[in-house]
Amino acid sequence: MKIAVGLLHYPIRDSKGNVVATNITNLDVHDIARASRVFGVSKYFVIHPMEDQRAFVHRMLDHWRVGEGARYNAKRKTALTMVETAESLEAAIEAWNRDEGCSDRPIIVSTHARALDGVPQVSFRDLRAKIESAKPEDRLFLIFGTGYGLTDEFMRGCDLLLEPVKGAPPDDYRHLSVRSAVSIILDRLRGAW
Repeated sequence: MKIAVGLLHYPIRDSKGNVVATNITNLDVHDIARASRVFGVSKYFVIHPMEDQRAFVHRMLDHWRVGEGARYNAKRKTALTMVETAESLEAAIEAWNRDEGCSDRPIIVSTHARALDGVPQVSFRDLRAKIESAKPEDRLFLIFGTGYGLTDEFMRGCDLLLEPVKGAPPDDYRHLSVRSAVSIILDRLRGAW
């Protein structure tokens, strides 16, 4: 099964529950690309509706793909070759379809720190089994949010909601950085353990 990762910056909730667009961060682009490369992800889409935010990513990618950074750190260049930008999830799906030469909609799996009524939830174990038993041409788009998470409305438009990452804090604390969450989730779904 081919997997794409999407880092969504809108529609996102802020700390007060407002719907906002968050800023793209350099670390999210680099670290998620590296984790995606390690775990065999086909594409990593940085999704933001604002052109100036996508232009920031393109400038950064140019530095590491063809500029001084490409000569400085070849491993980072390798990881960043899979990064693309898109203005929306729909645009990312269209781009991935073009790259893969297909027209079928991939399975859209949203991630979140808490369960949500109205979206079928899938466990790590069941999604890993689905990935391992899938045909090579099957595709899954794994969506991550920024800020205080994806909006409920957005997640209700997804096919599945992946169970939350749970640790062992006494107070059920679950506010990981998205970079950490991506690494943990990809390891659970694709890790060789």
